[in-house]
Amino acid sequence: MKFTRNAHAQWKGSGKEGKGTLSTTSGVLDSTPYSFHTRFEDGKKGTNPEELVGAAHAGCFAMQLSFLLGEEGFTPDSLDTAATVTFEDGEVTLINLDLKGNIPNIDAEQFQQIAHKAKEVCPISKLLKTDIQLKVTLEK
Repeated sequence: MKFTRNAHAQWKGSGKEGKGTLSTTSGVLDSTPYSFHTRFEDGKKGTNPEELVGAAHAGCFAMQLSFLLGEEGFTPDSLDTAATVTFEDGEVTLINLDLKGNIPNIDAEQFQQIAHKAKEVCPISKLLKTDIQLKVTLEK
């Protein structure tokens, strides 16, 4: 399977005082603001690249895990993945994935194994050239 997806960024002004918008063809992002303040400070009126990478990684990983669980005969009731992206000295140095899953009839060891495989084969994991840590919790 081959497909493409499109996104667009527009930036106006200097790096620190400027502002930009991000849009996607799907419309999920539609002139969504981003700025120095939403990236390097705690600005809340917009997004930032690291937050978007975290969302993409968490979403891709959860979907990949669901496929792998299905191959083993399991259907998750829920897979909740939080991604924490660490930016340090001009680069993303670490992504922590914190997974909580509720999957009927699976034992903790099977869940750990399948989750770690999902981390390795997830397309976004393969794209990122950084340390990716995974914490897995099976909830019953």
